[in-house]
Amino acid sequence: MEGHFPQKDNRPPVVSHKKITGHLTFPLLAVTVLSSFGSSMLYGYNLAVVNSPAVHIKAFYNATWSRRYGQGLAQGPLTLMYSLTVSIFALGGLVGSLPVGMLVTRYGRNGTLVRSNILVFLAGMLMGLSRYSESPEMVIIGRFITGIHSGICLSVVPMYLGEIAPKNLRGFLGLVPSIFICLGVFAAQVLGLPELLGEDAYWPLFLSLVVIPALLQLLLLHWFPESPRYLLIEKNNIHEAAVGYCSHPTHPTHVALRWFLGKYDVEDVIEEMQEEKRSLASVDTMSVRQLLLDDSVRWQVLSVVVINMGMQLSGIDAIWFYTNVIFENAGIPDPEIPYTTVGTGAIEVVAGLIGCFTIEKLGRRPLIIIGFFFMGICCAGITLSLLLQATVAWMRYVSVTCVIGIIAGFCMGPAGVPFLMTAELFKQSHRPAAYIVGGSLNWLSNFTVGFVFPFLQMSAGAFCYLVFCGICLVVALYVYFIIPETKNKTFMEISQIFASRHSFISSLPDYVKMMKFNGYGALENSSLELSGSESTQP
Repeated sequence: MEGHFPQKDNRPPVVSHKKITGHLTFPLLAVTVLSSFGSSMLYGYNLAVVNSPAVHIKAFYNATWSRRYGQGLAQGPLTLMYSLTVSIFALGGLVGSLPVGMLVTRYGRNGTLVRSNILVFLAGMLMGLSRYSESPEMVIIGRFITGIHSGICLSVVPMYLGEIAPKNLRGFLGLVPSIFICLGVFAAQVLGLPELLGEDAYWPLFLSLVVIPALLQLLLLHWFPESPRYLLIEKNNIHEAAVGYCSHPTHPTHVALRWFLGKYDVEDVIEEMQEEKRSLASVDTMSVRQLLLDDSVRWQVLSVVVINMGMQLSGIDAIWFYTNVIFENAGIPDPEIPYTTVGTGAIEVVAGLIGCFTIEKLGRRPLIIIGFFFMGICCAGITLSLLLQATVAWMRYVSVTCVIGIIAGFCMGPAGVPFLMTAELFKQSHRPAAYIVGGSLNWLSNFTVGFVFPFLQMSAGAFCYLVFCGICLVVALYVYFIIPETKNKTFMEISQIFASRHSFISSLPDYVKMMKFNGYGALENSSLELSGSESTQP
């Protein structure tokens, strides 16, 4: 019954004696690439697509306003209208993140992704026909709808991939969407060059190209099975299950696992899933309210809040939304700005690949700590270079270097690890509500930065980047002291670490609670790893 939580008992913690690992199969890689291409890449594309045609979009707004009302917009209202166009994408993302729990419970992970593509077709039509209809409102509404789509998919894709991946590949596959986010940004930067779609005549087409990845995902993704973990734990469906978007109406859970993992014997994986299911026997899928009131996951919820808000308040959206303006303020000649921007996009793709291929060796913590710390240093560097560029000519290149550093630091870890950690820190019953909390705060922070940054830049000048510097350093310190490493652990083992930590910390005197233990930080202890994690060691 909803709201009824299991009571503690004296049973020893569940110990996993088998190494539940797997290798990268073609179906696993294909579904990862396809879901990332049709969802995560659109998020990156829509972050950067309004950057290069900003002058043309503002001119369209001004000309339309003049035809309607006999006079153009003043600079202040025009800036406000364009800021709304940029930031309403994030507001749509906030709206889209709220029903994620309901959607993934009703339609499944795969089914939700397939159905969400309808939103992209509607948005593409509105933005593509906006100039013909002389309607700035169609651009703004189209951006809002693409935001709703990204709000849904940015939570569902890592949830889906986290549930179908073997634990030894969960980090690698979990960061693939962040690479596609970087590829989406890079694609928008390249297509926005004057030689391609960067001219005034092409910006409606430029905005509406999002329909192409969505069409491919709609046509192909429904052929892949639904998450076996969802089928078994939430649908109690072992022998037959509606996999995908009804293309395989009688796919058994065993077949789905064999299809993804590429092996016939999947009993060890089934047993691990059954363990989690038994631990949740008296718990229905939690609502957001229940999640926030559940003391047993207090640290997990706080961690999700910090890393998701920190991801957006780090200033990365200000960099992506307003790259050209930042480079212009740094003194880069106008003809060189589009090509400098494309160069930053190429570097972020490389940084994303580095993070993806090193996460299973280094772990989640080093990537996110180093990423946020490096971003903070670069934000301070931008402030210093902008203050000195009037007297020191080469400081403009320091600004560009710092912008590249922020983007590279973000793409190596903070771009993808928060979504991966949101999946890893919670059991199946808590996970949808956790994604709602993390996703809504992520998008709210995104909207705040996109809307406020132009005005913050006008009022604070170069010092506005110090705000982002402080946030990055605080998040890096929080992860260092609070969040344990989750590499190569099952969801049950991670939950046991936090459960043991909760009881261990409660028994400590106050002056001990902020001591540093064994490299895990303030709230970790080697004894908290439990014998279950020993099975992950070679």
